[in-house]
Amino acid sequence: MLAAKGLNKFLRCSTFLPLTSVPTMSSLDEPLVIAKPPSNGVDTLNVPKANEVGIGDCWNEGRTFRSFKRGNYEYTGEALLRRRQIRNVSQGDVLNRALASLGRNQRVLGNVHDAYYSPVRLYSSYCNDKCTEDIRNKFLRSIPKFVKIVEVGPRDGLQNEKDIVPTAIKVELIKMLVSSGLPVVEATSFVSPKWVPQLADAKDVMEAIQNVGGARFPVLTPNLKGFEAAVAAGAKEVAIFASASESFSKSNINCTIEDSLTRYRDIALDARKLSIPVRGYISCVVGCPVEGAVPPSKVAYVAKELYDMGCSEISLGDTIGVGTPGTVVPMLETVLDVVPIDKLAVHFHDTYGQALSNILASLQMGISTVDSSISGLGGCPYAKGASGNVATEDVVYMLNGLGVKTNVDLEKLMLAGDFICKHLGRPSGSKTAIALNRITAHASKL
Repeated sequence: MLAAKGLNKFLRCSTFLPLTSVPTMSSLDEPLVIAKPPSNGVDTLNVPKANEVGIGDCWNEGRTFRSFKRGNYEYTGEALLRRRQIRNVSQGDVLNRALASLGRNQRVLGNVHDAYYSPVRLYSSYCNDKCTEDIRNKFLRSIPKFVKIVEVGPRDGLQNEKDIVPTAIKVELIKMLVSSGLPVVEATSFVSPKWVPQLADAKDVMEAIQNVGGARFPVLTPNLKGFEAAVAAGAKEVAIFASASESFSKSNINCTIEDSLTRYRDIALDARKLSIPVRGYISCVVGCPVEGAVPPSKVAYVAKELYDMGCSEISLGDTIGVGTPGTVVPMLETVLDVVPIDKLAVHFHDTYGQALSNILASLQMGISTVDSSISGLGGCPYAKGASGNVATEDVVYMLNGLGVKTNVDLEKLMLAGDFICKHLGRPSGSKTAIALNRITAHASKL
């Protein structure tokens, strides 16, 4: 009953983009050209031909478009076509040189001041035309204008690797992530090397990044001993993790929920004395590999306990990636009854391909902090075939398309992803990175 009530309230207030008459998501596909638009006495809007505008900013290709009104809404032929977001490129880039070599006339249109472009990145999710602005004002008004991304790849991602990643590679990855503009990069975890040998070099990693500026580097500390080791290594921010599932708490950290909260109160108390912020994680917020569905009330209880002990931020994690907006929204509504919205973050794994939809639903409820992992690194050992955390590249691409600022450079982010994936010897788990790299490879052949 609670879930149905919360979801109905959410859907009443928030209309999703697919229901609108003009799509706003970028597309890499060619538009479907309608040779003879329906003739019903409506006005005709002339649009420059494709070969007249060359490469511009959010033009739709075609000879004419027709518009008509129905009720309070105005529709155009664009709704009948697949709208293509045209590429923003600079003069002298790969594509322009290729076109020139083929003897074609081309010119670059549009303001590229606030659009993502590069000589080899030919597509973008940015679209700053008035149409997108109107849709955002009408259907996405509750989405924050700025979203903070917390990068968890160096810790949550690499701790799941079979082979131990060298310290130098970890440090270089962290530096590349910071250079992309990410404000928070979870660096490592001070846990027993017996349980997580992949992060046994936590002290060395912290020493290597002490002079790296421009970002915060929280570290995971599961107990007081780990907290003390982290502080000794120079950590200025720590994180603790509890579970909303009793079974998962016992299997993951070998204690009950109440025992874990008692342990974390001691950490929070010592951290407060040293003015060290504490971030709290809650795992299994919608589902548990042992217990199944997790009631939102259990999540709210743990969240309030973490908030009351002084956690500066509480990240709600769908550990096994089973959540959908239908389960995430009621959970968030319940937690919001006991914890202020500006203290909450979301952390979604993409096991069932629902991470981005869950993030969008969370944004529409006002959440403004999102956890993600470069190239989708990570995973859950309790869910066979789990594809790991949502990829940071995919999150940034979506937020760009929504007009939400992150201050993250997608191209530099992709370089960091390419770097770590080459070391690990496997392709990226980011659909955005795969698609843009494929386009780059195609452009280089022109």
